[in-house]
Amino acid sequence: MPFGLLKRLFHRDEGRDALIPLYRRAVEIARDPSWYVAGKVADTIDGRFDMLAAITSLLLIRFEGMGEDGKRPGVLLTELFIEDMDGQLRQDGVGDVVVGKHIGRMMAALGGRLTAYRETLPNGNLDGALTRNMFRGEVPDSKALGFVADRLRHLHAQIAATDIDQLLAGQIAL
Repeated sequence: MPFGLLKRLFHRDEGRDALIPLYRRAVEIARDPSWYVAGKVADTIDGRFDMLAAITSLLLIRFEGMGEDGKRPGVLLTELFIEDMDGQLRQDGVGDVVVGKHIGRMMAALGGRLTAYRETLPNGNLDGALTRNMFRGEVPDSKALGFVADRLRHLHAQIAATDIDQLLAGQIAL
């Protein structure tokens, strides 16, 4: 059965806990220093958000490609992302009154990035999407842009080729 672990986990309704290893791996990948050194992604709160949003988008694209079987893990991964962002905002001192507005903007940003990467990954030209979303409109040098684009394309291919059980276990090679 191709999606055996996936069906067993969600049949028992373990919910988001089943995706924690995958989300943790996404965070690890997003924190890899090479994005910020060779790729010149801003090593700021915004830059780190942009990187995690890109990695999360690649995972959501994989789940979308699974059709009906991918809907629930996609939703649960998004919930983990929201929960993490909520915790980060609160840790940074953002109060209850405005956390919801910040989360709303973050979700809109994730949705925009998901759309941009979904549309550009098939043709392989990520330059425009990365300039808008990763570099926030500032054109990076071609070497840095090429590094980030190549690495995201490679990661996209790795995620697509990874067995679903391994993916859920967070076993994504860089």
